[in-house]
Amino acid sequence: MPNLRLVIANKNYSSWSMRPWVLLRQAGIEFEEILVPFDTEAWAGRIPTLTPTGQVPVLWIDDEPVWDSLAIAEAVAELFPAAGLWPADARARRRARSIAAEMHGGFAELRKRMPMNIAADLRGHGRTPEVERNIERIVAIWTECREAATGGPLLFGHFTIADAMYAPVVTRFHTYGVSLPPVAAAYAEAVRVLPSVRAWTEAALAEDAFVAHDEPYRTAPR
Repeated sequence: MPNLRLVIANKNYSSWSMRPWVLLRQAGIEFEEILVPFDTEAWAGRIPTLTPTGQVPVLWIDDEPVWDSLAIAEAVAELFPAAGLWPADARARRRARSIAAEMHGGFAELRKRMPMNIAADLRGHGRTPEVERNIERIVAIWTECREAATGGPLLFGHFTIADAMYAPVVTRFHTYGVSLPPVAAAYAEAVRVLPSVRAWTEAALAEDAFVAHDEPYRTAPR
């Protein structure tokens, strides 16, 4: 099996880092985590050696970098087909790819007005008409997928790349106190209690201790 190293930034703030981390962790795939805090000497010194774009996340597969969260997810799905990271049904798989790509390329106002901050309580902040439209679209996606799903509480029943792509949105809705209708609320809670999401959240709440040291942070391979 290939050696996997995932380069990420602060778990409290980096929504793009969260997506492939949750994907790998929830799928039970072993990897080494390299966390380099934003806006630090460690970031300035190490990131040019760890990522070809100067951004995170990057997944190193042996000596080959793969960057961008959705590209990483596709690479992982190819490497580990038995993990079932896309739905097996072709129609559901097309829908899953479409909504993952929509999350990847859309919802700019939500990202701008409601940046990820797991440790904060920002209820009532960030609500603009365009944000409300973004929220309505996300709720529609979740509701449509859940109404068609069988075999579990996630978008396509079992855990897929689509859930990893929307996991940071679940944390945003919690931070900003977004009230959700029943189907979307049940989905958000199902994501929040995933072991991978709980582990990320707990680490986000505890990371100040090592971020203050201004050094890259490593974990043992998963």
